[in-house]
Amino acid sequence: MAVSSRYKGIIYMLLAALGFSLMGGAAKLLKGNFGAGQLVFWRNLVGFAVLVAGFIIKPPVSKGGHLLLLVFRGVVGATALYTLLYCILHIPLGTAMTYSLTSTLFIAVFSFVLFKEYHGRRVLFAVLIGFVGMLLIYKPNMHFPWYYHVTGLASGIASAVAYISVNRLTKYYDTRIIMLAFIGAGLVIPLLLMITAGVFNIRTDDVFFIEWKWPVGIQWVYVLWLGLAAFGGQYFVTKAYGADKAGIVSSIGYANIVFSVFLGMLLGDAFPDWMSSAGILCIIISGVMISLYKRKSTAGAE
Repeated sequence: MAVSSRYKGIIYMLLAALGFSLMGGAAKLLKGNFGAGQLVFWRNLVGFAVLVAGFIIKPPVSKGGHLLLLVFRGVVGATALYTLLYCILHIPLGTAMTYSLTSTLFIAVFSFVLFKEYHGRRVLFAVLIGFVGMLLIYKPNMHFPWYYHVTGLASGIASAVAYISVNRLTKYYDTRIIMLAFIGAGLVIPLLLMITAGVFNIRTDDVFFIEWKWPVGIQWVYVLWLGLAAFGGQYFVTKAYGADKAGIVSSIGYANIVFSVFLGMLLGDAFPDWMSSAGILCIIISGVMISLYKRKSTAGAE
């Protein structure tokens, strides 16, 4: 088996982590100008335009047959995005990302309970090291109202369920069709809520019953950045979960934190302190352990 085939799931996930980190940077720049629901809409509108162009150039080819699971993936994915952006806008970015990346632990639990996927103690230990590293970097503050914690955990759980469903769907659908389910739900839901608010004169907020708002000036650049980075992240995460088991590639998603730390520095954040540096080291160790496991297990199967 070719080396690239052995590690393609890991490579895809690293690219996905980079994309999502860039998306987080754009969302940070747009904070204060757009609410969570508006960011969900614009993020998916840009992605939809890219998908349509791709379909015209190369039409998708799929077996199909699992429409309900496809719709489920779209709705759950949109839920994960809503809850993540809500947390980013209301609690510190580090805490929001910490909650989002608990999806790795939920994936490990759900994969074992639902599909009996168990990769041994070494992989479990690597996941725990990665989670410890994540906490060391972001040092989440737990002094927030209970509903922020519930929303954050919902983000992690929804992400885990969405990623597991991606792993099942890639056997039947083109990667871009799976992305279309997610992007479509992320467009239809805020649009319906926006129309509902207008028809029934419901007071608007920044999450569900949003009002229409155009980007202005440099905001167009940030919106395109947000959408294109998120599209790239979603594309590669879909490829990653289709290329390997969810419990394996999910650990590599911790690289999101490493990328986010250095992106934050470029945007004006301080250099990581010793505790954050230790966390970055834990992330690297976790990724190396997973990679070594992949090489050993794949070589044994040849």
